[in-house]
Amino acid sequence: MLVGLNLTALAGVLLAASLVPAAAQNTHRATRELAAQRRPQIVIHPRHRLGPNATRHCESWLAKRTWPNGQVVITPQMRCRWED
Repeated sequence: MLVGLNLTALAGVLLAASLVPAAAQNTHRATRELAAQRRPQIVIHPRHRLGPNATRHCESWLAKRTWPNGQVVITPQMRCRWED
């Protein structure tokens, strides 16, 4: 009986080990498909007509936000403007 139990346990371990690479392969395939999706395009339209040498100046910083539950979150912020 002990030998039969050990063989059953060994078969279960081997079956589980054979399924792990398949699951990892499916996860890898899903990651590749997600990465291959087309990214959204962002088009920026200035409010007024700009000269040919106009440049966009951006200022960025990290802002500290405190949630009602006491959690503190640091979020990136950015403000941009056009200059001729």
